[in-house]
Amino acid sequence: MLISTAWAQSGGAAGGGGLMQTIIMMVLIFGVFYFLMIRPQQKKVKAHREMIGALRRGDKVVTAGGIYGTVAKITNEAEVALEIADGVRVRVARGTISEVISKTEPANDTAKK
Repeated sequence: MLISTAWAQSGGAAGGGGLMQTIIMMVLIFGVFYFLMIRPQQKKVKAHREMIGALRRGDKVVTAGGIYGTVAKITNEAEVALEIADGVRVRVARGTISEVISKTEPANDTAKK
């Protein structure tokens, strides 16, 4: 009399769809993150790398620290000498250049002849 009858619950037939829905939701979330966050960041990094690669002497630039200067000399692939005032040159890492304000025109071979 103290033990009551346990009634079994049905519902084992539709339980397999939960795993599939979870996988589909994870794929959709990853797709949204890729197109809204990862891909634009990759484009931005690529554009910055191209800008850094196209630096030449005479370009006016701004560093990440907010220093305005003119490229005086490209020392190597990792650093650049900037002239920030008359006769004042500083060496900065090439990756810290955040923006090119004005570009110099490349020298033409026809002008030399």
